[in-house]
Parts: sequence; structure tokens; C-alpha cells
Amino acid sequence: MSMSTGGGGSNLSNDMNVTPMIDVLLVLLIIFMMIIPMSRKAIDTQLPDPTPQPAQPNVNPDQIVLEVLPGDKYAINKEPVEKAALFARLKTIYDPRPEKIIFVKGDTTVKYSSVIWAMDQARGAGVKVIGVPPK
Repeated sequence: MSMSTGGGGSNLSNDMNVTPMIDVLLVLLIIFMMIIPMSRKAIDTQLPDPTPQPAQPNVNPDQIVLEVLPGDKYAINKEPVEKAALFARLKTIYDPRPEKIIFVKGDTTVKYSSVIWAMDQARGAGVKVIGVPPK
């Protein structure tokens, strides 16, 4: 009664099987190749011209600019106007005009109420659109 172990020697080896590790590395490589292009974010920018052109005075002669100056002084297109005559002057300017647009420019030292008062006078004279001119 003897037992046989299936032959002389066993074919065991101590070599590491690298196939599963290569499979894992290939999967990680594919994942990173897919994620990196998706993570890029582009920002649209518009850079100024390196040789800027001199600014042209962009004053339209049809535009009316009402300036509120310190000391209850007012000017319409640089022409001084008294506070009492402001409404009448605006009325004579805007009655014949089809476009009733005015730009109100307030000095930095005047009170806000003076600017609002001038805007109310312009609105009463028939102005439909009140804007602020660019600096």
C-alpha cells in the first residue's frame, strides 16, 4: 500500500506573473489619456493692440451733454446755463428733435441731489432717454 505522488518532481516556479500588472497599467493609462484632455479649460481673451491708435474725439454734434458743475451751475454742451433758465433751454432744444436723448455728466464734488434735479428738469422738458457719457 504505497502511494504515488504523480511522478518524480513538481514543476513549480518562483517567477512572478506580470500579466495582471500590465493589464492594470494599461487600464490606468487609458483612463489618464481620457481625463487629461477633458480637464483642460480654455479662456478666451482679447488682448489690446500693442500699437494703439490715438483716440479720436468721438463727439457727435447731435448729442446733448448736460454738465452739473459745482455751485449750482449747469452747462449744455459746454455752454453755461443758469439754474433758473435750465428747463426753458432744454425745452427749446428738445421740442423740434425726434430723438430725445441726453447725457448727464456730474462733477465729483456736486451733491447727488443736484444731478437728480437736473435729470428731472430734462425729463420734464421731454427727454425720453437719459444716459451717462463715457469718461
